[in-house]
Amino acid sequence: MSGLSLPPLNLAAILKQYRLRPSKGLGQNFLQDNHALQEIVAVADLGLNDCVLEIGPGLGSLTRYLAIAARTVTAVELDQDLFPALQAVLAPYSNVHLVHGDILTLPPAELVDASDYLVVANIPYYITSALLRHLLEAHPRPRRMVLTVQREVAERICAGPGRMSLLALSVQVYGQAEVAAHIPAGAFYPPPNVDSAVVRIEVRSSPVIPTGELGTFFRLARAGFSQKRKTLRNALAGGLAIEPALAEQKLGAAGIDPQRRAETLSLEEWKRLVENE
Repeated sequence: MSGLSLPPLNLAAILKQYRLRPSKGLGQNFLQDNHALQEIVAVADLGLNDCVLEIGPGLGSLTRYLAIAARTVTAVELDQDLFPALQAVLAPYSNVHLVHGDILTLPPAELVDASDYLVVANIPYYITSALLRHLLEAHPRPRRMVLTVQREVAERICAGPGRMSLLALSVQVYGQAEVAAHIPAGAFYPPPNVDSAVVRIEVRSSPVIPTGELGTFFRLARAGFSQKRKTLRNALAGGLAIEPALAEQKLGAAGIDPQRRAETLSLEEWKRLVENE
């Protein structure tokens, strides 16, 4: 797919033509570098029968590439003001369906016809955590997600034991995440203050934690990370409102040293903790 090429869009000229200004409040930094756009599509590994859900198409730079690589693209845009420009840019692509709305309030099942779909998007950084949870808890879940996010956030999502975070756990319980590419700030218009990275998440057919126990898993994980400077014994006691001795007992039953901290635990160890709850 990296061989796909389209004439670059002059985003500054399009914004001027439609009397638009990028909204800082909506996190609008439009990806314009053709090499970066080609790289994202290559990472997504799209086939001509694939259905893609895109969040925040902006001015359509990535949408055009998705349209020539996939069967259908449903692009959800929150900013109604962008629609005239977006519709003009995407007019040649009959397989693109534009939707005006807030992705966080829209069930993916109402947006894509297929149960087997992919999410590919350059997402506003401020909704990263909420969006990941919304999509990964959806039915059906996407088969693969390829998201361009702030580089620091990408590294957090893909972190392993020792640097684990609640965000990493929340993603990795549903799928395998990796940083697949890096994109410099200069690839965007206007350029953001930080570099970005492309995260590829291969979503599992079922979560590592059984669906019926996910509530317990997230309750324990939130408690464990609620006071990161404290040992798990004390963090769980505070977060679950239980006696420290009981927290120590729970950890001991799972074979976990109560003096460790939440960021050092593997997903498998959290699973053991859930099983002994």
